[in-house]
Amino acid sequence: MPTIAVFPGQGAQEPGMGRALAEAFPAARRVFEEVDEALGESLSRLVFEGPAETLTLTRNAQPALMATSLAAVRAVESLLGRALTTAVDYVAGHSLGEYSALAAAGALSVADAARLLRLRGEAMQAAVPVGTGAMAAILGLATEAVAAVAAEAARDGEVCELANDNAEGQAVVSGHRTAVLRAVELARARGARRAVLLEVSAPFHCRLMAPAAERLAAALDGVALREPAVPLVANVTAGPVRETARIRELLCRQVTARVRWRETMAFARAAGVDRLVEFGAGRVLTGLARRALRGADLFNVREPAEAEAVAAALADGGEGR
Repeated sequence: MPTIAVFPGQGAQEPGMGRALAEAFPAARRVFEEVDEALGESLSRLVFEGPAETLTLTRNAQPALMATSLAAVRAVESLLGRALTTAVDYVAGHSLGEYSALAAAGALSVADAARLLRLRGEAMQAAVPVGTGAMAAILGLATEAVAAVAAEAARDGEVCELANDNAEGQAVVSGHRTAVLRAVELARARGARRAVLLEVSAPFHCRLMAPAAERLAAALDGVALREPAVPLVANVTAGPVRETARIRELLCRQVTARVRWRETMAFARAAGVDRLVEFGAGRVLTGLARRALRGADLFNVREPAEAEAVAAALADGGEGR
């Protein structure tokens, strides 16, 4: 049964995530300990106890979500008795989730992923002065229509771009705040079911993030990156990649480029994938997969019982929810 393991991005975080897994599985607890050691602070305490407003800060949310995802992976591996990559065919992650995917596939150490995501979060926050940028979700318009709205809203040298193509009829635009506000009004005028500003701290995945991409490129040059055990379906291309030089390039481009999640799921469908497992906080990616991979077995791993169900399914081909 062709299987893809997927990893959520920013927005899925909540205090208490991963705590039950860490309490139930020593291998999951060790992931949080590795991250604490790599960052030189007790991020795990913030993850388990909050407060939510501190956890939501980009510099914290990014490594915290990765730690939670990898804790879920290690829980399943401890039950399965072997590496996750012996039981899945592809990995993919939404935005920062791409780092979780690479760590799960053995391409990055947990410690390096944590340090890179801390830097990535800080660099993305610093790239644009607070209040200058914005992002907006636009629902109910075709992807091409959202791209056209963004292009029309980008006036007088301002940036407005399609940032997240999550599913047909579900997209996000990013750029200068005034341009994004214009995009919201244009989208409503053209029949969008909903067009609203998102509560984010910076305009991610657009050209305004170029300074962050430069900082990340320098950091990636100093990190050991190995070939993943299974292909990564990359955000930037929505296609499979295993070559380390290409992965470095795509991780840098990802900061300013569109997250092509709709196309990632289209690739999975064309590749015959009929089982998807989302590791970590939230259920957003599973929800998107219900439409994109109709009829596929879908699993989440957030709690010990879910880890047990996934380990059993990967071992014997059992059905998801």
